[in-house]
Amino acid sequence: MKNLFISVILLLLMGSSCQEKQVVNQDDIDKQIIINYIEENNITAESTASGLFYVIKESGNERHSSTTSTITVSYAGRLLNNQPFDQGSFFTSPLKNLIVGWQQGLPLSGEGGNITLYIPSSLGYGDLATGNIPANSV
Repeated sequence: MKNLFISVILLLLMGSSCQEKQVVNQDDIDKQIIINYIEENNITAESTASGLFYVIKESGNERHSSTTSTITVSYAGRLLNNQPFDQGSFFTSPLKNLIVGWQQGLPLSGEGGNITLYIPSSLGYGDLATGNIPANSV
């Protein structure tokens, strides 16, 4: 009887360990957060294969930056709850030194353009809290 009891316990443990575990992917979470935000705010946005969403407010000229470009931008950074975390006017930097979301997004509008970027955490600061930006923030 004792062996039967132990066998039943072992079978139950083996069966429970074979259940499929769902892995939560931060990129999927971020994508859904961005989609919900743009739908709730009636925003028509484009997206890239990397998960970056964007709205070109004003097209720039035919010159587009690349990661080897030095750019000058005026910007306002906000979390999706509209909390500002940074802003700057006439900020100049090599594009390759900035977050991947900017590297991918800024060239889309062309020189002199105006673009809004909805950057998933993997293209920003990822799972690291930086200044006023919490970890895994869009």
